[in-house]
Amino acid sequence: MKQIIYAFFRQILFWMLYFALARTVFIVYNINLIRVEGVNIQEVFASYWHALHLDFATTCYFMFFPLLLILVQTVYQHRILGKINRVYTFLALLLYSLLVSVELGIYPEWKTKLPFKAFTYLSNPTEVYDTVSTSMFFSLIGIFVALLTVSYYAYNKWFYTEVPGYRRNYLFSAAMILITPVMLFIGARGGVQQIPINQSESYYSLHNIMNIAAVNSGFNLFISAIENYKNIGKNPYAFFSQEEAARTVNHILKTERDSTTYVLTTKRPNVVLLILESWSADLIESLGGEPGITPEFHELEKEGILFTSLWATGPRSEQAMGSIFCGFPAHPISSVTVQPEKFSKLTTITHKFNELGYSTSFYFGGQLIYGNIKGFMLHNGFHRITELKDFGTDVIKGKLGVHDEFMLARQLNDLNREKQPFFSALFTLSSHSPYDQPMKEVLEWGDNERKYINSAYYTDHSIGDFIRNARKQPWFKNTLFILVADHSHNSYRNWSFSTPLYHKIPLLMFGDVIKEEFRGKKIDRLSNQSDLASTLLHQLDIPAGEFHWSKNLFNPYSPQFAYYSFEEGLGWIRPSGHFVYDANVKHFNEVSIPDQERDSVIREGKSYLQVLFEEYMSY
Repeated sequence: MKQIIYAFFRQILFWMLYFALARTVFIVYNINLIRVEGVNIQEVFASYWHALHLDFATTCYFMFFPLLLILVQTVYQHRILGKINRVYTFLALLLYSLLVSVELGIYPEWKTKLPFKAFTYLSNPTEVYDTVSTSMFFSLIGIFVALLTVSYYAYNKWFYTEVPGYRRNYLFSAAMILITPVMLFIGARGGVQQIPINQSESYYSLHNIMNIAAVNSGFNLFISAIENYKNIGKNPYAFFSQEEAARTVNHILKTERDSTTYVLTTKRPNVVLLILESWSADLIESLGGEPGITPEFHELEKEGILFTSLWATGPRSEQAMGSIFCGFPAHPISSVTVQPEKFSKLTTITHKFNELGYSTSFYFGGQLIYGNIKGFMLHNGFHRITELKDFGTDVIKGKLGVHDEFMLARQLNDLNREKQPFFSALFTLSSHSPYDQPMKEVLEWGDNERKYINSAYYTDHSIGDFIRNARKQPWFKNTLFILVADHSHNSYRNWSFSTPLYHKIPLLMFGDVIKEEFRGKKIDRLSNQSDLASTLLHQLDIPAGEFHWSKNLFNPYSPQFAYYSFEEGLGWIRPSGHFVYDANVKHFNEVSIPDQERDSVIREGKSYLQVLFEEYMSY
């Protein structure tokens, strides 16, 4: 019995050490790039620590087959089982060592781990060979052979343990069968917490090369494959020819002239961005909601500019982050923010603020590993990121993390010491299920969504306190506040999930930096949260050409449309009407467009999704 347990855990130890060795090879090979980025030795060693979680999860995946062999060995001993284990380990080492070696070759160009998309290039191996120098090609071959040889030799000499024959113990066999698969499953998902582990677990540095070093190559490739398997090599939303769709989209996005209306008193204000978890337009009285749910927001409207016809581009938080920070709309199937090889190609508004010398920070009361948001935020280049782990035990927390009032208080306290100008973003938490905010319910109506609307009331109350305290600070007079939802939520009105009214959300800008004549104004142009990027940058007189999917909402000549996606398709809204299309079953759920415009409007919406997804695939 002891021999079986011993053999099992020695094999786990082998894989953990092997992954550390592979990481060392990556670091040594790219040492010049690491020096150029100014990474100190402590940060290099930290990559091994931050890699442990993903390495262990990957090890658990690798151990499922050896575990099966070991379980068989508890009731049936035969030397062939050990040989099968050795062959399996050799093949796993061969494939992983090949993966490591290939990544060494692509990193200087791609700046990422090997994505699943790379396998599409194998259809033309000659072209792949031509992209690397002969010396590099043979050096990588040498590294591959050396890594494989050394690791397999070490496995056989120090880690592989032959399981000798012994008397059968069926009680022990039953215990192994019941316990060890559960242990591996928990290890593979990263624990018993609500959110399974993902690449963000290993992201820790503002130097992306160290984040890449810490991410387990096998785990990254596995996740990339899952995210891309539905559209390998093809666009599932190819409704028209590529040229025709591109022409249509170019026409949609065309702006007659640049005539920005400047609503701010300064081009270099501080900017505080509050991203509101799951805030539907139905929470806002001015957007058609019932009064009394968000009274603080209602008061802020009197000093600000409210956008009354704005839609979230997708139904999930990680999709919203790409939309808000990159101006890149969400689409069905997946999200650009969960795939580092894709979001690394995108510019963010944070990058723009960093270039201007702004201090930048991001706050979230929960775990940023959700939807790989942490990895994406580090890509943004925030100088400081504060999340759940940065709080002690004395702060009041719910099941998901730190409640909004305490998170906002932390942000305010930090901003009082922040160098100006600053850009500070905060993502609220308390209006997400299970709605365990530390406040008695105030609203006694709402039926199935009573807890939801009370959680919004709590967040609204917390924001009100935050603003009242911010007004007392010297930096308030030079600060633009922006409140926007990440996505909508089912409300007390119970809209159908695919209908436009479900996905409508608020966007409010306010602060003393808004010119007097624009305070209390409402902008009713059809728009998306992805338009925030271009709109904000134009107000700061910063070029926004890289945000080509984002419209400037203060330009009266910008096109009017709104788009949203859901798992099965899209919604498209024009001043003349809208349609909702389920791409899976090729069915229009809703169409409210005059007959004379119907074909052209439908062509616009379908072309928009087609070209958007084509660009996503190209990253």
